[in-house]
Amino acid sequence: MARSSSGFVAGLTAAALAAVGFLAYQASATVPADLRSGTKATGSPSPSASAGPSAPGAPGKPAKDPLALPPQSGSGERVVYALADRRVWLVDEGGKVLRTFPVMPSAVSPAPGTYAVTSRSGSVRGSDGVQVEHVVRFATVDGVTVGFSAAVDGSMSSPDPSRRTGGVRMARADGDALWTFATVNAPVVVIP
Repeated sequence: MARSSSGFVAGLTAAALAAVGFLAYQASATVPADLRSGTKATGSPSPSASAGPSAPGAPGKPAKDPLALPPQSGSGERVVYALADRRVWLVDEGGKVLRTFPVMPSAVSPAPGTYAVTSRSGSVRGSDGVQVEHVVRFATVDGVTVGFSAAVDGSMSSPDPSRRTGGVRMARADGDALWTFATVNAPVVVIP
C-alpha cells in the first residue's frame, strides 16, 4: 500500500511541475521585450524601441503605457509637458526619464513647441490668489505668464476658466523635483 501511494504522490508532483512549467512559459510569452533582455526598471517607465501605438486589447500588441515618455518630445536634458495627458516628464541628457507626474493645466496654455525657463521664484501668490512655491516660468501667452508651481496648501484644483491664469499646478513633492531640475534656460518641450 505504501508503494502505490508514493507512486500516486510522484505522479501528482510530476503533473504539478508540468502545470507550473506551462504557466511559466505562458507568462514569459507576455513579458515586454525590455524586461526579457534584462533591462532593469529604474522607477519611471520608458518605452521600448518596439513600442508603438496600438489598439487597446489588440492581440499581440501591448497597450500604450500612459507613463512612457511620448515620442517626438525632443532630445537631451529637458522638461516635457504633454497638454492632453496633463503630465510632465523630467528627462536627463541621455533621454532617461528621471521622474514623471500628473499636473493640473492652467486656464491659458502655450502652443506646442520648445521653450526655455525664463525665471523662477521660491514663493509667491499665484495669479489665482493661491500661495504657491517653486515657480518655474517658461512661456507668455497674450500677456499671461505660464509656469509650473505647487500650491503651498497642496491643492491641485481645476483653474477657473473665466480667469486668465498661467499656473500649471503639481503636488509639492513634484514641485520640489522640478525646481531642482529646471534651472533658468532649461528647455521645456510642450506637446499636444
